[in-house]
Amino acid sequence: MATSASAQLSKQVKKVYMELPQGDKVQAMYIWIDGTGEGLRCKTRTLDSEPKSIEDLPEWNFDGSSTHQSEGSNSDMFLKPVSMFRDPFRRDPNKLVLCEVLKYNKKVAETNLRHICKQIMDMVYNEHPWFGMEQEYTLLGMDGHPFGWPSNGFPGPQGPYYCGVGSDKAYGRDIVEAHYRACLYAGVKIAGTNAEVMPAQWEFQVGPCEGIDMGDHLWVARFILHRVCEDFGIVVSFDPKPITGNWNGAGCHTNFIHGYLSISQKKDLKCLRSRHPYHIRSYDPKGGSDNARRLTGFHETSNIHEFSAGVANRGASIRIPRTVGQEQKGYFEDRRPSANCDPYAVTEALIRTCLLKETGEEPCEYKN
Repeated sequence: MATSASAQLSKQVKKVYMELPQGDKVQAMYIWIDGTGEGLRCKTRTLDSEPKSIEDLPEWNFDGSSTHQSEGSNSDMFLKPVSMFRDPFRRDPNKLVLCEVLKYNKKVAETNLRHICKQIMDMVYNEHPWFGMEQEYTLLGMDGHPFGWPSNGFPGPQGPYYCGVGSDKAYGRDIVEAHYRACLYAGVKIAGTNAEVMPAQWEFQVGPCEGIDMGDHLWVARFILHRVCEDFGIVVSFDPKPITGNWNGAGCHTNFIHGYLSISQKKDLKCLRSRHPYHIRSYDPKGGSDNARRLTGFHETSNIHEFSAGVANRGASIRIPRTVGQEQKGYFEDRRPSANCDPYAVTEALIRTCLLKETGEEPCEYKN
């Protein structure tokens, strides 16, 4: 299996330098979403002291023409810090800093979906919307071949790999464990992890998170996973259907509840049914075309063209847990979001439909 050249560099040599004292200075790694709506970028600056809050972090800038976010003739864009985490790679007192992207004139960049999501979340603050997202992903070699798969063939059929144990069933557990511990150190609200149905496919869960925190924590968890995989010399893919044929795709099932467990299943399901096309467009970065490869009605998915709901039904658009179905209140699981979805877009869509009671094919505009 092909691994990256960087992974062959001596980690013991690097450790010598990473153990050097850094005095009172702090390294802050600024992270942002690029113009693809999927990729993450980062760069580091030195601070004179450890920041205690977001207000202690200065704005910064970057070349947007190299990240698909601006023209070369007017390329400066701004990074506005919005959330801060401990850095599991450089360790305390160093920080990971998630940022929103602003254009040269300080207006919100088109790819900055967090800004409007935050406005929508603030409108329903008293409803206390809570989310939990189940991020599936696939581990690949540098050649794009799934990690651990035979170089000229396929592993045995699906069946023994989900939550599997053993070298012939769990491919890449070292990466999973490293990512889990790194998220805990950083302060990401990671809730669990498990091997998935397709070999070399895994899932981690983030939540419960209230409001805008859901998107912030999932994006930082993804960033940490990319960095962990970088150290191991392999690639993580969030493609919703990385391998064609009789293999499961990868989603980002989203669990949602609001109003202190007093959710009315019937009312929410009626609203969601009426806006199915809107949600499909919001649930992957290509307006539904990525998810069309995954939501076929097979491999534990619903049909992309039809809305469905069912108790304990993993072939439905919305799965209602059995206890929730019996009590007629509690959370539900929206199984439609793709693995490469933007969590800001997904959570915003749920709020607009279920709490703001929007109708129609397009989101409503609200005055600030």
